[in-house]
Order: sequence, then C-alpha cells, then structure tokens
Amino acid sequence: MILAGDIGGTKTVLSLLGKEPGGAQTCVQEQSFASRDFDTFDDILAVFLPVGAKLSSACFGVAGPVVNQRCQTTNLPWLLDAAELQQRLGITRIKLLNDLEAMALGMLFLPEQDLLELNPGAQPQIGNIAVIAAGTGLGEAILHWNGNHYHAIATEGGHCDFAPQTGQQDLLLAYLRTIYAEHVSYERIISGNGFSHLYDFLCDYDFAAACPAVPAADDCSGGCDRNAIISRLGINGEDPLCSEAVRLFVEIYGAEAGNLALKSLAVGGVFIGGGIAAKILPAMQNGNFIRAFKAKGRFLPVLDKMPVKLSLNPRTPLLGAIHYFDSYGEE
Repeated sequence: MILAGDIGGTKTVLSLLGKEPGGAQTCVQEQSFASRDFDTFDDILAVFLPVGAKLSSACFGVAGPVVNQRCQTTNLPWLLDAAELQQRLGITRIKLLNDLEAMALGMLFLPEQDLLELNPGAQPQIGNIAVIAAGTGLGEAILHWNGNHYHAIATEGGHCDFAPQTGQQDLLLAYLRTIYAEHVSYERIISGNGFSHLYDFLCDYDFAAACPAVPAADDCSGGCDRNAIISRLGINGEDPLCSEAVRLFVEIYGAEAGNLALKSLAVGGVFIGGGIAAKILPAMQNGNFIRAFKAKGRFLPVLDKMPVKLSLNPRTPLLGAIHYFDSYGEE
C-alpha cells in the first residue's frame, strides 16, 4: 500500500491507497486532521494507520522548507525527518516534499474541469509553469520544463519582501512595519491572517467605519475565525471596509503572481492553488487579480498571453504526493 499526505499548518490529510492487478490505484482510507490538535506528526500516524498495515512507499507534502529530507514546519512546532519516518514505517521508499512542490506535481494530474481560467487573453504554450497558493501561509513553486517532462522546484518565495505598487500600498507597508519591524513579506498579506492585517490597516487610516460584525483583533472568543468573517462580508458586499480589504488582498495577490511568473518565465502559465482563492472566487474573477498580474510595464505583452488557472480541487497537493513515485521515481 501507498501512504500519501498533505501536511499543512491548519489541517493534515492522509490517504492510504492500494493497487489493483491492472495497476489502478484504489483508496483504502482517507482522513483529515486538525494539525494543531496534535503535538507531533507521529501522533497523527498512530491514529490513522491500521494495525499491521504493510506499506511499499510514503510521500508527504509538508508546509515548510525541506532540506536534506528534514523539515521544521513553518506554522507548526513539528520536525519531520525522512530517516526517522523510514524506521517508524518500516519502508525504504519515502519522500518529503515541500507542500507547494507536491501541489505543483498534483496540478499536472487535474482534469480541465477542475481548473478555472482567469486570463481571457490566454494563449497556451509549453514551457515553465509557476504555482502560487495562499492559505495558512503563502506558498510558491515552479514546474521547470526540460523539453521532455516537468520537474517541480520548491521555493520559499512567499517570504520575499513585499513591494508596494500604489500609494495605498505604500501606506500599508509603513503600517505593517510597525508590526513586523525586521521584515514584511508577502505572506503577511497574502494568507489567512492577511485579511485581518488589511482590515486593521484600513481602520487605522479611516477608510470607513469599523464593521460591528467583525470582532476586535484581541476579542475573538469562542474560536471564531476573524479572517473568515472579514472575507465573507467583503465578498458578499455587506460592509465597505471588508470589501476593500478583499479588493486589496486580490490586487496584491495578482501582483505577486505576476512577479513569480516573470522570475520563472512561466510561458506555460500560472496555477493558483490554496484554500483562499476558491473561497473568494467572485473577487478573483472580477478582473482586479488579472489586471494586477499583468501590470508589469514593458512585459505586459508577455503576461497578457499567459494562462492563469485557478484550481478548484482541494486535494491537489495530495495528488502530487500520491503520484510522486510512479511518475518521478527516486528523483
């Protein structure tokens, strides 16, 4: 059997698969866990794996930098080590991938109906593909085309410096520097917590009156999700402050997607994953994202033709982990 996992800061999804005589994979069991409810990843394995399960391989996409097959997760206090997992699981074929590396691979296995094109001027080509995904954090990866097949390249590009593009964004950077004095990255904005940062910034600069339905940053009792409240009210147009926070989020998301497309020369297009984009779909489709994506001066003609596809399939990183050994061997 094959064990595959998508290990994120918010949730961890594990899947156990078997193979039929013809080679087709069948799901034996699949389960989602709240990551923060467990002290270690090993604790989740103990709950998930059936007694006596015999594994042939395991591959996990992990939200954090994977160096020498070890990963200290970025938004969890977990340390994953492939060598230790080999002993724990009793197998030799095991691979840790950065979660965006796994997502990038998974994008290659999605049917067209799971992808939504955002660029009306897209002209499909074969070449490098950029992958960007906002969720608990901001992940970025590249699918390098070597002339024969794609090879996924992990990055930590979401932690690069935020670069304002408008006067309003200049003020936003100054505001965020009062919170993160040493470094303001794109992840501070284009992630779940980014909605709160944007909302609070707009409140401080008197864009509009504070929304009574949004709890104060230090008063979210009962486990409420302040970011989800802001994004929901903004998408539905129920509050001007929340609507502006969503608009600004999408504008900055589009600009950074364009940055990644230029850095990777992604003539093959850009894939957008992560949990947030699908939840704010109307804002992603209304033109603000793609306008910011293309606003690169002399390189507008290049970006104007790039496909920009939004994944509607939340299992994309898991698909990458499932197919890793079959498709990429021991690379």
